[in-house]
Amino acid sequence: MKINLSDSEWKLMRRLWDRAPRTITELTAAVREETGWSKNTVITMLARLEAKGAVRHEEGERAKRYYPAFRREDAAQAETESFLSRVYGGSLGLMMSAMVENHRLSEADIAELSAILDKAGGEEG
Repeated sequence: MKINLSDSEWKLMRRLWDRAPRTITELTAAVREETGWSKNTVITMLARLEAKGAVRHEEGERAKRYYPAFRREDAAQAETESFLSRVYGGSLGLMMSAMVENHRLSEADIAELSAILDKAGGEEG
């Protein structure tokens, strides 16, 4: 899956992943406080997301019902790979080195990373 989402599109997609289906009116209410978007803005964003293949809709009794066209986990994986490729030339080690050098890791962070690495090592062997 290769769909590039803008920051604004991520906001709308998160609402759909949290609960779907949703109508335009429901989505507008869900993002209004965070974004200040009008109904027309949400309609424009949904049209753009449909054109990208990120959302789909079904005709409801009174209004269209919108659904995400792919899982949040798939989008996060694709975005992570794209970021890693763009910023660090695909090097996970370089990214981790930059993170460790620039941010103090808590014991919880270290434990979480250790568990991830243990899991990755277990899948290989």
